[in-house]
Amino acid sequence: MKILIASDSYKGSLSTAEVAEKIKAGALKVFPKAEFHMMPVADGGEGTVETLISCLGGNYERVKVHKPNGGTKDAFYGILDDGTAVMEMAQASGITLVEPEKCNIMEATTYGTGEMIKGALDKGCRKICIGIGGSATNDAGVGMAQALGASFKDREGKEIGPGGGSLKAIAEIDLTGLDSRLAETEITVMCDVTNPLYGPDGAARIYGSQKGATPENMEALDEGMKHLSDLMSSLEKKDIRWEKGAGAAGGLGWGLVVFAGAKLRRGIEAILDLCRFDREVEWADLIVTGEGRIDNQSVCGKVIDGVAKRAKAQGKPVIAIAGGLSESAQEVYHVGVSTMEACVNQPMSVQQAMEHADTYLEMASERIFRAIRLGMEMAKTRKPD
Repeated sequence: MKILIASDSYKGSLSTAEVAEKIKAGALKVFPKAEFHMMPVADGGEGTVETLISCLGGNYERVKVHKPNGGTKDAFYGILDDGTAVMEMAQASGITLVEPEKCNIMEATTYGTGEMIKGALDKGCRKICIGIGGSATNDAGVGMAQALGASFKDREGKEIGPGGGSLKAIAEIDLTGLDSRLAETEITVMCDVTNPLYGPDGAARIYGSQKGATPENMEALDEGMKHLSDLMSSLEKKDIRWEKGAGAAGGLGWGLVVFAGAKLRRGIEAILDLCRFDREVEWADLIVTGEGRIDNQSVCGKVIDGVAKRAKAQGKPVIAIAGGLSESAQEVYHVGVSTMEACVNQPMSVQQAMEHADTYLEMASERIFRAIRLGMEMAKTRKPD
């Protein structure tokens, strides 16, 4: 039996590599002669860089950047063996970088993300893949563009301050100073949300509260997004304000497209292509995937969704193993998952489940592979009807 393990991490307890090892350990107790290919997978959020370097080879790089609400840090990104830079915007502009007492979404800037992109350009990279989950910002990528040479002035001719709260003050946009290397660079934006730039389903109204925005803040940020996109449209730039993903990371998805010439893609699809996943599926008899918890969001551009759909297209069976299963977990059957198993098999606290996730995962893997073996044995002994 040839088994491909392509699972996401179990956030807070096991990395993608650790998940794969424990699934393999459980399977080997039942099928000791099985062959395995293990492919760590992510969806463009946390763990994307680690996943791609593990899968494709490469090195970590670091660059000094400005954090979203003040201060600096070393941001890490990767350069793959083929020269492609892979990065997570959260390394420079993520919500986890903001101290609670300094959290101010109105002034939170993506300037550090622009510095990280510039760092990759300085290293000679002309292909960049950037995951944009986990942001602290809502500035439509203006800070990112400023770090790369763009200018946004108010009616008095002064450069605007940081953050989405300054977008309504923009009176003049000058992109002539943008880093000329962007024109020869292919940038792919990996995101897993479909929100437009503004409006009822836009960046500020849907995600603003998670970043500390009040209802008044969200209204002002939404108006600022509209004002900025109207100005850009008047400059005859491509109008993508309503495209899926434009509102990702507080509008950074939109900003990367209009200021840096990037293309938006679902994170899981971009990563599966980079890792040549379809070729691995062709080799395998069975694919095992999973994540920390399976629910109805698992079919919305997450790892299980992407893996199962591609495996289904080649007629290959898929098993999903997760830390826990919600009442809506059955949604994954519709995208190609044949069956699933939960690690938690008795009443326990979340803390206990996470602390012993490695043991419970190996046991869950063994259980499901024993069921597979039983099915194979029944098929051999079944008499014709």
